[in-house]
Amino acid sequence: MRVLVDTNVVLDALASREPWRESAEKIFLMAANRLLDMYITASSATDIYYLVRKYLHSTQQAKQTMGKLYSFAGILPVTETECVDALGSPMEDYEDAVIERVAARAQMDYIVTRNVKDFQPGMTKVLLPEDLVNLINT
Repeated sequence: MRVLVDTNVVLDALASREPWRESAEKIFLMAANRLLDMYITASSATDIYYLVRKYLHSTQQAKQTMGKLYSFAGILPVTETECVDALGSPMEDYEDAVIERVAARAQMDYIVTRNVKDFQPGMTKVLLPEDLVNLINT
């Protein structure tokens, strides 16, 4: 199963944000154990790094954290095509529309996010983190 994990879920795991930490960390463990193929977008990677560095107050620790993330999560490119196509999307949030276009191009099975309703007009199925955990564990 191939999943594109939204920035908010990655940050939930990396920054131990409650009450979402547990399901986000389970997704990371599943990816590390190769029970699923986890991806983020290249544009999310820069946002994640910035916020992790701010949270940890350390450039070196942020780089180490990102290296660990990259060891089990692939990075999908964001191209001009996705950026332009997202402008015509019925989705209201442009950043979400770009992520959805990347997921569709890369033929992801799911987008995993806490903002399911924001992705509803998209072409890729969307799951809450806890729903993905339950799907894999059944």
